[in-house]
Amino acid sequence: MITTGIIGGSGYTAGELLRILIHHPEAKIDFVFSTTNAGKPIASVHTDLIGECDLTFAAEISPNVDVVFLCLGHGNSTKFLDEHQFSKHTKIIDLSQDFRLNTHANHKGKQFVYGLPETQKAAITTGNYIANPGCFASGIQFALLPLAKAQLLHEAVHINAITGSTGAGVGLKPSSHFSWRNNNVSIYKAFTHQHLGEIKQNLTHFQPDWQEPMHFIPVRGNFPRGIFTTAYTACSLAENELYELYNTFYKDCPFVHVSESPIHLKQIVNTNKCVLHLEKHNDLVLISSAIDNLLKGASGQAVQNMNLMFGLPETCGLTLKANAF
Repeated sequence: MITTGIIGGSGYTAGELLRILIHHPEAKIDFVFSTTNAGKPIASVHTDLIGECDLTFAAEISPNVDVVFLCLGHGNSTKFLDEHQFSKHTKIIDLSQDFRLNTHANHKGKQFVYGLPETQKAAITTGNYIANPGCFASGIQFALLPLAKAQLLHEAVHINAITGSTGAGVGLKPSSHFSWRNNNVSIYKAFTHQHLGEIKQNLTHFQPDWQEPMHFIPVRGNFPRGIFTTAYTACSLAENELYELYNTFYKDCPFVHVSESPIHLKQIVNTNKCVLHLEKHNDLVLISSAIDNLLKGASGQAVQNMNLMFGLPETCGLTLKANAF
């Protein structure tokens, strides 16, 4: 059994990791570290785990686990690793943005691999340190990577993506308060979202000469979870050629599905799937992408990376059905 530890155990991503790992056939939870909830039953915070988890939050780490998941706020993973040591055999999967960019991927000799399994499977399989992709970044990359791989990005890309309230984390703020968020929609960080760097980095890995802008408008939605992305750009291929391109690109990717019918969020909520749809409008291609921000955009993808790192089928423990109604 793979022994696992979770750092920062009280947030949404940690809660979803727990929900997956307690039923994972090849993994065992050793500890869940939390400075604010040490000694409390985990099910008293993650109340959906009542009757399924009898662990308590730990005040200390166990340094010899096989893999540790860092579920900390952005900037805090670096600080945590500066202050704590794990054994040489312990693998690390970081869910923050601290190590996603190539310029920040090395931390005191630990070389972090960008953990998008659909493009980095070989490097993840042999890696010891993984930088889990961002939620917006995952959904947008799934929409655009086949075009970049085929050298078909020639002009600006226009992106609109709406995310559920869980994307803002458990901490209360004016824009996540029920009274504000319910029956409401708003944009934030227009053209400046922090995930743009990792998206551009990985698209240009496949198409280095593409230097056109990405115009990204993130939107706060009045629902709990999921990200629905629409992206459009100029493309000369016919619609049937685009479907062939996307199906070929994702043919060995068990969690990415290309649909010829229009898609919606209920197809993917509670799953590790990404579902894509393509439309051609004159000289433009419109790509729709849907993922669960807490699973394929965070914890599910982290477990998928763990599976690859330990030689398991990447679907192990992740065959989750969508909440379709």
